[in-house]
Amino acid sequence: MNRLLILLFSLLLCNNIMGQKSTEQERLEERKEQINKEIAAFKALLQVENKKQKSVLSQIAEQKARIRLSERLISTTAKQMRLLDDDIYLKQLEINKLNRELKILKEDYAKMIVKSYKSRNDQSRVMFVLSSQNFLQAYKRIQYMKQYASFRKMQGEEISEKQDKLAEAKIKQEASKKQKEQTLAANITEKKIIEEQKKEQEKLAQELQKNKKKYSAEIDKKQKESKEIDRQIKKLIAAAIAEANKKNETKTGVKSSGSSSKFDLTPEGKIVSNNFKANKGKLPWPVEKGYVQLKYGNYQDPIHKNVTHLNSGVEIASQPGSAARSIFDGEVLQIQRISGDKKAVFIRHGDFITVYLNLESVNVAVGDKISVKQNLGRIITDSSGKAILKFMVYQNATTLNPEDWLSGM
Repeated sequence: MNRLLILLFSLLLCNNIMGQKSTEQERLEERKEQINKEIAAFKALLQVENKKQKSVLSQIAEQKARIRLSERLISTTAKQMRLLDDDIYLKQLEINKLNRELKILKEDYAKMIVKSYKSRNDQSRVMFVLSSQNFLQAYKRIQYMKQYASFRKMQGEEISEKQDKLAEAKIKQEASKKQKEQTLAANITEKKIIEEQKKEQEKLAQELQKNKKKYSAEIDKKQKESKEIDRQIKKLIAAAIAEANKKNETKTGVKSSGSSSKFDLTPEGKIVSNNFKANKGKLPWPVEKGYVQLKYGNYQDPIHKNVTHLNSGVEIASQPGSAARSIFDGEVLQIQRISGDKKAVFIRHGDFITVYLNLESVNVAVGDKISVKQNLGRIITDSSGKAILKFMVYQNATTLNPEDWLSGM
């Protein structure tokens, strides 16, 4: 009894491990697919960019983005290979187990066939029944012969089933081995690309150092502009929260907290907020095609190695004429002109806000109900031929990392 329980527990544990690995493999495959889409978008943009208009700083940003994509792909495929190794090992254990079981079944079946052959004479079977001492014993002997024949048939079917399972396990193992070979080859290719990109980056860095004064001024200008944009957005969000809370007080009669840093959520607002939160890591990108040119968070200054700058969102490069699209259902909270001609759309999702900055035209209005992937407006195309969207996520007035919310990041 104890041996049976241990066997059942082992089978359940093995199935659970296989199920978890299958889910993890699917997740990694989705991530790899997204990275490959970004790489394809990067290559497509290289074909349309005006290289004469590209500054050294822009080229360095591109090189860093491409290296980062390759590193993400290598990391993802390395994880896939580890899972494939585990899968191949587990499949081998299953094949060994099936071979042992098949061997025992075949030996038992062979003994049974020999026994059946020795007693194959129909007369001996009749005599076996007729020699019964009474009718009940004769009936039991007839039933025994029927059960014996049925058991023989069942054993034959079990052998056939085990052989099918064994063949299937071998096919799956071979498929895993082939996938591992392909993944390894892809890794080697990406490592070569990284080496080439890093050599190119070194050349650009040398050129940057030659004209250090000129590019330092350009970097300072961009940083001042970025900080001013962040300041404006924070101020606009605080004003929007205060106004929304005031409207909510008028509508519901419930006294507002008077806060400009946190939404007073209605029951409906809580549902929207919870739905947004439940989709963390699964939300679509704010552009149809593109790649992350600048990640969220601190990044190193191209010239001064000990200096870091903060990026409050992600900057996604896309094809010229590309549109920004909503990543989730919501309501247009604000449409603002920020830093010259740059327009920004603020969409509210309960107590979450998504911001789509760097638009030249807008297709929605304040108060509009927005659906996921809805076109919000066209992104400005810069002089080099790239449409760069700055995308930000806030919970109330707190800045969040957008990469945590988008799928495949």
